[in-house]
Amino acid sequence: MNFNDLKLKPAILKALSEENYTTPTPIQEQAIPVVLAGRDLFGCAQTGTGKTAAFSLPMLQLLSDQQKPPGKRRPIRSLVLTPTRELAIQIYDNVRAYGRHVDIRSIVIFGGVSQKPQEEALARGADIVIATPGRLIDLMNQGFIDLSHVQILVLDEADRMLDMGFVHDVKRIIAKVPQKRQTLLFSATMPTEITKMVQTILFNPAKVEVTPVSSTAERIEQSVYLVDKANKQTLLLDLLRDKKITSALVFTRTKHGADRVVRHLAKAGVSSAAIHGNKSQNARQNALAGFKNGTTRILVATDIAARGIDIDELPYVINFNLPNEPETYVHRIGRTGRAGLSGTAISLCEEEELPYLRDIQKLIGKKIPEIKGHPYPLGSAPAEPKDEADQQRGGGGRGRQGGGRQGAGQGGRAEAGRGGGQEAGRQGAAGGRQEAGRQGAAGGRQEAGRQGAAGGRQESGRGARPEASRGGRPDAPRGESRPGSGAGRSQAPAGQGGRGGAASQGRAGQAQAGGGRQQQAGRPYQGPRPFSLKAQPTDTRRS
Repeated sequence: MNFNDLKLKPAILKALSEENYTTPTPIQEQAIPVVLAGRDLFGCAQTGTGKTAAFSLPMLQLLSDQQKPPGKRRPIRSLVLTPTRELAIQIYDNVRAYGRHVDIRSIVIFGGVSQKPQEEALARGADIVIATPGRLIDLMNQGFIDLSHVQILVLDEADRMLDMGFVHDVKRIIAKVPQKRQTLLFSATMPTEITKMVQTILFNPAKVEVTPVSSTAERIEQSVYLVDKANKQTLLLDLLRDKKITSALVFTRTKHGADRVVRHLAKAGVSSAAIHGNKSQNARQNALAGFKNGTTRILVATDIAARGIDIDELPYVINFNLPNEPETYVHRIGRTGRAGLSGTAISLCEEEELPYLRDIQKLIGKKIPEIKGHPYPLGSAPAEPKDEADQQRGGGGRGRQGGGRQGAGQGGRAEAGRGGGQEAGRQGAAGGRQEAGRQGAAGGRQEAGRQGAAGGRQESGRGARPEASRGGRPDAPRGESRPGSGAGRSQAPAGQGGRGGAASQGRAGQAQAGGGRQQQAGRPYQGPRPFSLKAQPTDTRRS
């Protein structure tokens, strides 16, 4: 079969010939006659099957066959909703290419750019509007869009729109479209929510299903490396040293993860760019353009941002992170091996992703070959140190274990726990302070005599000012104990030991004494104690 057999008008066939389209894909063969007949359609097809032409070609023909609406401003007769900016731009480019020889005007609307040009384009009128839900709702609320003349409604990648939380926006938009219309819905997967949507907004639809989501092209060579998380970036860089990988699309699970990979590759001199939701529209378009023209070798993307990437000759797809949904894996690797070409899909799997790997293999019905003998096998990496954020969460005011965390590089300074209620007795204070007696001080570090101080800690020396450790919480007002902190912390008024801190700084060999007022549990304040070098022994464990 060729496009001539689909009863498309000569003007559209001419455009297809100019685009070097000769043979329709399976979904185009099945969907185009249904749409031309005016029926609703539910198409289940994944990326790369040619579904954009499957709905845009008959849509252009139906609109161009109608008599031109009266008036200078063209009403919106067809609305195409899509989840991402990249996909909206891709559809817009295709619609313009297919309709270059018919009198149909189209515009594209998406967020992340100035709204003013879109307002002006709407004011001039358009037959077809391709839009993302968020920006379309904004323009609707401001009175710039009238959907009362829409005849054809297209929901492309409806499953992804639901995943991205657009379900309420989509419902609001549909409510503004006439009930008497033709609706075309396309989805790569068929979750329960999509089934409900089909039953709600489509009327007696024809169903077209092409390439089940569980299938992967036989021409795609798949492999997996089991590797520790700490070694993933190094392994990726080693793989990219292979000159055969002239270009590759690398998938990460998060936006920040994509940026980290790009920074690592840049340090090694590998040209790369990231594309995700935190990037401006111009940055995303420039990154994609650089990847297509070959100036950028590696494109790192999240799943949502990659939805609009349409590249026919993509030799490699690399999963830096395995997706937690097995269907997403199929969508990812389906971007290579198109148009009869071979492709390679490489996955880097860390220990926490092993369940994802099992789900993927169950879905595709085969085991992905593991590459063994590489320099970074699973279990070879040393234990990863906790990052700064984790250290601040564990210590510096949280005191999750022991009596607080010892601050590194601060002369053995220990950071106090939030409530100071951790036992620093037989286990010893985690900050390397003096053992707080066998009974344990309620939050203390230093041994304050055999009875133990029930609260605050004072720095030694005359007039020494205890300073709050970094990350610790300030104490209660001067002279007041904090409710719920056991016995409460003491505070020294100005001029008599300074203000009390969450933890005294302390240095090796410096004696500790009651240089300020100290309020102990169950005892009234007795005034400052006489200064004595023997008041407390020197902490020699930090020297």
